[in-house]
Amino acid sequence: MTSFTNFLFVPASRPERFEKSASSGADLICIDLEDSVPPDQKDEARACVLDALVKLDRSKTAVRINGLKTLAGLKDLLALSSASSASSAEVLPSLIFIPMVESASEVEIVRSLLGDSVDGLVPLIETVKGLRNGDAIAASDGVTAMMFGGGDFSSELGIKLEWEPLLAARGSFIMCCASAQVMAVDVPYIDMGNEAGLAEECARAKALGFHAKAAIHPKQLSAIQTAMKPSEAEIAEARDAIAAFEAAGRRAISHNGRMLEAPVMARYRKIVAAA
Repeated sequence: MTSFTNFLFVPASRPERFEKSASSGADLICIDLEDSVPPDQKDEARACVLDALVKLDRSKTAVRINGLKTLAGLKDLLALSSASSASSAEVLPSLIFIPMVESASEVEIVRSLLGDSVDGLVPLIETVKGLRNGDAIAASDGVTAMMFGGGDFSSELGIKLEWEPLLAARGSFIMCCASAQVMAVDVPYIDMGNEAGLAEECARAKALGFHAKAAIHPKQLSAIQTAMKPSEAEIAEARDAIAAFEAAGRRAISHNGRMLEAPVMARYRKIVAAA
């Protein structure tokens, strides 16, 4: 089961950063072949990724390929598929991030070529069309998490990459993830010097239902982890409520001024599981 609260993007064209990023404290690193790699460096970056995958901790490594509607994306997918077929070892990353997904068929293509060689697929919803098809995309075979790509989404809408303008889109995205019972991952916070802003956005993302948030710099990891993981107070409250509910024979009861019943207890059990 896919589980992380933060992950760090690292450009695929900067292989000297792979090991350093892996030791940064991030739950996961995502080597990026898409936005952070110039068009004329795609082939070289792809070779760097294939070489690095045999050296990195597979369970903590992901790769974001280019979009499947691009030649670079098709080359990425074929290269990964060939590497998997040519080796008996586990040479592919744990997760594959698929950008600019607008239909379930794109996920099916990746799944058909990579199969069980990876632990999960993570489509990025970055357009209105993708969000409209979000339920089907999230429910696709092999999808274990989905990411909200706020940068491209805000560009399409002609709005700022800020919380309030994208709140409605984020809410719809969360519904898609919840319907398919997959992890919901939020877009990175791009104002790297604004620590208070990062903490606030993380808290809002968690309150809305996100399970994780991406980082673009190691200094963002601590704030994301602190906000997204259950606090000691939340864990204590959940355990206390579970104990009271069990003692009451799993019947609806009033406890500390709040009603405890099955839907409420499901949330508390998720908190304890996440802890």
